[in-house]
Amino acid sequence: MMNTTETAERYRRLAETLTRTVEAVPADRWENPSPCDGWTARDVIRHVVETQSMPLTPAGLSLPAVPDVDVDPVGAWTQTRDAVLEILDDPALASREYDGQLGRTSVAATFGTFFTFDLVVHRWDLARATGLDETITAEDLALAAGFAERVGEQLRTPGVCGPAVEVAADADAQTRLLGLLGRRA
Repeated sequence: MMNTTETAERYRRLAETLTRTVEAVPADRWENPSPCDGWTARDVIRHVVETQSMPLTPAGLSLPAVPDVDVDPVGAWTQTRDAVLEILDDPALASREYDGQLGRTSVAATFGTFFTFDLVVHRWDLARATGLDETITAEDLALAAGFAERVGEQLRTPGVCGPAVEVAADADAQTRLLGLLGRRA
């Protein structure tokens, strides 16, 4: 299990990768359809912004108000990112425990697993929707695949991932992971 400093660093690295993609989205592509059924590129970043508070609320923490994603998707994301990092950089706050879906956990444990996984996957969704670089690094592929393996069929929980998509036997690691997550590369 990672300590709170390692969690903060992992989140920071993946959040910066997402930030580079968010900042590169041309203004006229925010309404492009995403790989997430029924969602636009803007909806992907809205989802990321809105879900960041999920493990905080039951731990007695909250995020400050951020710009409306419909008006300023970049500002909404970067201000959310910064607020989460303030919490993760404070070991006392990051260590706060709460009762999660899988039992007792901490803010850091949730951000170090599910929410870093979410950053990897939704960065790809956003890149795919907007025609940007979709490459997931080998390190991030391993992180996301490891998390997916640990949670198994819980990936299929409504609102997480859809049914797996069949891929060729000789598909590369990114295509295999995306197929597992219900996405077509």
